[in-house]
Parts: sequence; C-alpha cells; structure tokens
Amino acid sequence: MAIREILVVPDPRLKLKSEPVTVVDDELRALMDDMLETMYDAPGIGLAAIQIGVPKRVIVMDLARGEDEPEPRYFVNPEILWSSDETQPYEEGCLSIPEIYDEIERPAKVRLRYLDYNGKQIEEDAEGMYAVCIQHEMDHLEGVLFIDYLSRLKRTRAVAKVKKAQEAA
Repeated sequence: MAIREILVVPDPRLKLKSEPVTVVDDELRALMDDMLETMYDAPGIGLAAIQIGVPKRVIVMDLARGEDEPEPRYFVNPEILWSSDETQPYEEGCLSIPEIYDEIERPAKVRLRYLDYNGKQIEEDAEGMYAVCIQHEMDHLEGVLFIDYLSRLKRTRAVAKVKKAQEAA
C-alpha cells in the first residue's frame, strides 16, 4: 500500500468524467488499498479515484468516528437507482478543496448499486451522512465538485483561497 498525492483545485483532472471499471481484480484492489491509506492519512471520510489522478469509477469511504473501529467501504461503478424528494442540507468539505466548507442540499435518502472489494454486486439504501458522502463522492466520478453547487462568487473565492494556500506552502 502507498499514500498517493491528492489532486487539489484548480487541477483540470478533477473535472474529468471517470471511466467504468471492467473487472475487479488484484490490480484494482491494490488501487483501492492505496486510496484507503491515502484517505486515512489526509484525513478524510471518502475519496474518489480521480482525486489521486486515476479516472476510474472507484470510491473508498469510512464513516467511523474517532475511537470507533474502522469500517472501510469500497464502491466500484456505483450508481444511484433512486433518490428521495426530501432533501437535507449538510456542511461539506473535500480533500481536493482543503479548508473550504459550505452547506450543500442533497437528497436525504438514496438507493444505490455497486460492486464491492471482491466484485460482488450490492444494492442498498443510504441516508444521513452515508447518503451525503456517497453522493459527494459520486459527483467526483462525473467531474463535479461540491463547490460547483455554490454561486460563481463563492466558487471563485474558494479556488483563490486554495491556490493562495498552496503557493504559501
């Protein structure tokens, strides 16, 4: 396993649409292991492959808190089958947009289908933090960042703030 570099706005690769995975094999599992290690190191709760420069439809996530036992999750070719009309605001942040947080309104519940770490197809419902996180990460697979939901002014300020911090580092 290896910690990979996380792309940061305004890197144009973050706007790429990710390609479907054709087979879950050892090479893909190695990528998911690297992604998980990178996410934990950051630290974060979710990471899409495109955030480390790999345009594949792969996400890792762990919503365990603090001292809780880690609960890593793996999503290959995830798709939302249904989303509720009811929405829920949640303050989101992103490892590719460090130190920027804003409230985003998303469907409160979703039903999703994906392949797990071993290539087994799973269908399940998500709500609360799980629903927010999976929708946020799936947006990455389409080249969409959470700041794309903000006004142009807020988005421009967020990118400028990240660029300034990167230059100062």
